[in-house]
Amino acid sequence: MDETLPAGMPAAYQGTRSIRTATGYLMVLRQGDDVFAELEGLARREAIPSASFVGIGFLSDVTFGFYDFAKKAFDPKSFAQVELMNMTGTIAWQNGRPSIHAHGTVAGADFVAVGGHLLALEVGTGSLEITVVIHPTRLERVVDPVIQANILQL
Repeated sequence: MDETLPAGMPAAYQGTRSIRTATGYLMVLRQGDDVFAELEGLARREAIPSASFVGIGFLSDVTFGFYDFAKKAFDPKSFAQVELMNMTGTIAWQNGRPSIHAHGTVAGADFVAVGGHLLALEVGTGSLEITVVIHPTRLERVVDPVIQANILQL
């Protein structure tokens, strides 16, 4: 996370990004934060075995991907200056690192909504709130040899 503040941004934007709750964590991310990097950092710092999360807020940039099974790769599409209406996902582990899987829906000023698999998100003006619910079992993702996609292992 870059601690440099954009011109005119209050100092309150620095500092704590999460607090502990009865079921996990509440995160409040600020302008310029990389959502996946913040979730991965939380998973590492707090040794989260696995979790589910939901989120809402403002994004300066978001990239969705539609998985092309023939190419075994995502076809990406990006959008700017949108509101995150919903983000739902899971935190697991893969090769010793946090693995985030998330889907979401965003809408622009024209009120047209788009959504799908989230590849990247950067918080825009305002904030983004994420509720993380911890699961007690450490879960791993493994690449399925047939479809070449990451699958959550139970």
